[in-house]
Amino acid sequence: MRNRLGSESRGTIELTLAMVLSGTLGVFVVESGASPFTVVFFRCVFGAVALGAYSLARGFFTGHGLTRRNLGLAALGGVFIVFNWVFLFEAYEATSISFATVVYHTQPFFLVLLGALVLRERIGAAKVGWLAVAFAGLVLVSGVRPGDTASLKGLGFALAAAVLYALATIVTKRISGVRPHLIALVQVTVGIPLLLPFAGFGEAARLGAGWGWLAGLGLIHTGVMYVLMYAAYAKLPTARIAVLAFTYPAVAMVVDWAVYGHHIGLVQALGVPLIVLASLRVTLAKAPQAPPAPQAPPASQLPHTRAAAPAPRTEGHAPAAASPSATRSA
Repeated sequence: MRNRLGSESRGTIELTLAMVLSGTLGVFVVESGASPFTVVFFRCVFGAVALGAYSLARGFFTGHGLTRRNLGLAALGGVFIVFNWVFLFEAYEATSISFATVVYHTQPFFLVLLGALVLRERIGAAKVGWLAVAFAGLVLVSGVRPGDTASLKGLGFALAAAVLYALATIVTKRISGVRPHLIALVQVTVGIPLLLPFAGFGEAARLGAGWGWLAGLGLIHTGVMYVLMYAAYAKLPTARIAVLAFTYPAVAMVVDWAVYGHHIGLVQALGVPLIVLASLRVTLAKAPQAPPAPQAPPASQLPHTRAAAPAPRTEGHAPAAASPSATRSA
């Protein structure tokens, strides 16, 4: 019992640190000074280096389990994940980090809807009710007024990112017997040739100090952050993950205010707890607690590894992430 409590305490610290790092993601994106496609391209490059080195050092390539089927599914999930990042970063640019992050956390509801459409999963009356609550919260948070083109654009980008993240989660959940670190490595590696035609190497050559921020996105927010999340998922029950996952948007909103002076209005603030509460209820209702085991994101937030950052979780691994943050990220 004492060992179990100690393990959960370590997992709590690891996941909290990972979510705090997720909350600083937007600042690294903005401060890099690069366009979203360029940012995501170099995040994939530096992230592949970080995850590849870690996996090699830990011996994860031995008995990797990457069959043709698993590799194909991981690659498909990678397509969804990298474009999820592009849309999320476009949302940062169009509106603010706070606004985009809150809207992005509607991912669990798209996951439920896509599960019903793609996997023909049944949506009970309770879930329908919480989806309605989340929609009401989204309307309040958006605060979009007629003619407010920037907010409408940002809202569309953030919602598109949430849908892509949910798709990545559905695909990645069908992978079994593969360590999450390797799934994430495949996903970011796929992003390199995929985004190569869109990356602005001319602007990259003029970034100067921006290279430090880009390297941080790959090494810290894709390497260190994912390692911390996966280690935590193996130690924590789903309920704990669900609660700690919301450290991400909370930190993102504080950082956005402290660094850029951005904050959501009073009416918008009323919608935040509605989305948070509905997300928790939907997440905890659909997934029973799983026993500790090696796991996997999304994203981003890579996959429902929820990110703004994180890769989606996979079958046969640790408890599922509770929100987009627990994977992503963003």
